[in-house]
Amino acid sequence: MQAFGHNITIDNIPIQPSIHTLPLLNIIVKKDMPEFYEHILKYNQNQGREVFLSSDKNFNENRINQKWMFKVENIVTFIWEKDKNTIFYKLDEKGNEVLLRYWLLHTFLPIYLIIENKYELIHAGGVEIEGKPVLFIAPSFGGKSTLTDYFIQQQHPMVSDDRVALKEEDNQVIAVSSYPYHRPYRKMEDLGVYVENFMKEGKLLHCIYVLESVDAKDEIHFHLLKGIEKFKALQYNFDFNLPLNKASSFKLIGTMASYIPVYKISIPWNLNRLDEVYLAICEHTKQL
Repeated sequence: MQAFGHNITIDNIPIQPSIHTLPLLNIIVKKDMPEFYEHILKYNQNQGREVFLSSDKNFNENRINQKWMFKVENIVTFIWEKDKNTIFYKLDEKGNEVLLRYWLLHTFLPIYLIIENKYELIHAGGVEIEGKPVLFIAPSFGGKSTLTDYFIQQQHPMVSDDRVALKEEDNQVIAVSSYPYHRPYRKMEDLGVYVENFMKEGKLLHCIYVLESVDAKDEIHFHLLKGIEKFKALQYNFDFNLPLNKASSFKLIGTMASYIPVYKISIPWNLNRLDEVYLAICEHTKQL
């Protein structure tokens, strides 16, 4: 399967049809693993699970062959060495294949790709509008998933349901799709529904919309963000700020603040007006 610009296999078996020209990441089972490495970082609970990142060296170093571990307590452990494209996993007592795929795609791979200095991650929904990636950012329960789902229903290719990988090339920002699953609902540890119409290659990021819920009868309004207001909106939605990527994420946010249009859009809190919002966004993107 294609995920975050890579072909993903588990024990040398593709999860879904893949694109052969993409780099390969093979996830291979391993029976014996250390409990933890010397350095341990505990995350806040995720999906009700205790989650840890561990390494045999300081988190700021990230050297070639540095050993890394991502552990979801009682579910699954992943280990790898820096600059290697083979990742080993071990299912724990409460782990199974469904949970392996969920944690692999939803949480582990974004962290792995940041540590490998390949991407930064932004918490966003995303679709293509006339072949150009457009992202939606919002607080939790702010309408991001609902709007993304509506665009998918209108046959727009999905970029991401939750996280978008970003990289900078010559002062341009490339958006890379996440994985072809969509959750238009809230269910813990569930990948969602497979989406066939999925952006297959990285593309120049066109624009970002910050969703703001307003009264059901209010007008739809677009407001161009500038300066510190724009920078804060972007920074707030960047994901997995580890010690080793603070400088690179800050640099990318600066590039985005300089070159990517970011608009706040007032969205009436009324599902009956969703088609009106959809048409307004489509028309607005054409004018950029």
